[in-house]
Amino acid sequence: MTVSRTRRQARILAMQILYEADVAGHPVEAVLARHFDDQSIPQPVRRYAERLVLGVQEHRGRIDGMIAAAAPAFPLEQLPPVDRNILRVAVYELLYESDVPLKAAINEAVELAKLFGGESSSRFVNGVLGTIAAKLASSS
Repeated sequence: MTVSRTRRQARILAMQILYEADVAGHPVEAVLARHFDDQSIPQPVRRYAERLVLGVQEHRGRIDGMIAAAAPAFPLEQLPPVDRNILRVAVYELLYESDVPLKAAINEAVELAKLFGGESSSRFVNGVLGTIAAKLASSS
């Protein structure tokens, strides 16, 4: 399995875990453990998904603050949960996964939004991440 395929599967899994924890109010660790009971998930996918989920949890205040600043007309709690959690995973990657190219993180998030989000999700996700990426580039 290629690195990009592994990471795509891990991003999908991470988004699903974060979505469930967000919508149902279940503890992230419990949702993570339940998903990882599935022995068919390859180890590299598990490892990266776990890194994404726990990283988002650890840095959620900063991540959510950046999303809110990039989309001030759309309060975070009012965003569709799918969009909110796709953005969280992508922003985590932009900030903390230095081996993930910026364009790859954005493109992957847009693809997830097309797969799982609503009609305008991909444009919204692309716009928010573009704003955040520009802000990160100007501050470095």
